[in-house]
Amino acid sequence: MKVVVTDPVISGFADVLGDVVLLPAATDDEIADALTDADAVVCSRLTPAMTRDAGRLRLVHVTGAGVDRLEPGSVPGGAAVCNTGHHGEAIAEHVLMTTLMLRRRARQADAEMRAGAWRTVMNTDDVPFHRALTGGTIGIAGAGEIGGAVARLAQAFGMRIAFLRRHVTGALPDGLTDATVYGEDERDAFFAASDVLVVTIPLSDATRGAIGAHELALLPPGAIVVNVARGPVIDLDALCEALAGDRLAGAAIDVWWGAPTGAEAPASVARLAAFEHTVLTPHHSGHAREVFAARAADIARNLELLAAGAPLERRVR
Repeated sequence: MKVVVTDPVISGFADVLGDVVLLPAATDDEIADALTDADAVVCSRLTPAMTRDAGRLRLVHVTGAGVDRLEPGSVPGGAAVCNTGHHGEAIAEHVLMTTLMLRRRARQADAEMRAGAWRTVMNTDDVPFHRALTGGTIGIAGAGEIGGAVARLAQAFGMRIAFLRRHVTGALPDGLTDATVYGEDERDAFFAASDVLVVTIPLSDATRGAIGAHELALLPPGAIVVNVARGPVIDLDALCEALAGDRLAGAAIDVWWGAPTGAEAPASVARLAAFEHTVLTPHHSGHAREVFAARAADIARNLELLAAGAPLERRVR
């Protein structure tokens, strides 16, 4: 069985994957040539040009949870699509880390200390008090793997949990003792209750721009916005306007509007970098080594199942 691996990060776990063809830096044409007699491809993106002659392909295994980088027409008829996860806990740590940084003005305090200043509420009138997480409400748009992990960690900090999701009567994520669930017809109440808004919903035609000026204006004064979903779920212009008005205590953004060019950040980064009350990271909230080791093990398991003709795990198509 021939397996082609094009994802550069998972390629680093070849010892787990077994006998595979590694093409982490190949061009699309080189990938297309390799897939002509391949049974499976392990990738983060796929185009119709890559699979134009991939008549034997039986499995497209993406290396994360999202399949939005599989372009329409790229998966040959009859081929299964599987994903993998394990990123929930790592992303939850990032959410709480950046929330604490913003609530406690860590970036500003660090910059002042490095400049030789000692500015605290004890000696300076214009330094605000910190706001504790305990007793605040974290509003999580989405209750999947990431949303559940964020809620469990926030619960440990003494926060109240609120979810916005389509199925109001569904079971709460494992490990939660209490949470308020808002349906789509209660969106305004959800945003109005969220001292920290965490966005974890997938990007689709229905969710593109779903959080705009109206929703951001409903957040309580001093609220924080954390986006670990996809950039375009939030209206970028509206977010910049809200930050410029100082009604928000800050925003932590790990996902972006527009793709990077090599090692150059997309233009949207510069717009948010203009605000000192932002924490900006390059889509790396889930990039813990433990995450990718577990993903590689999932993929290796599915490759064994494919070879044995057994049902695949985490099949999404």
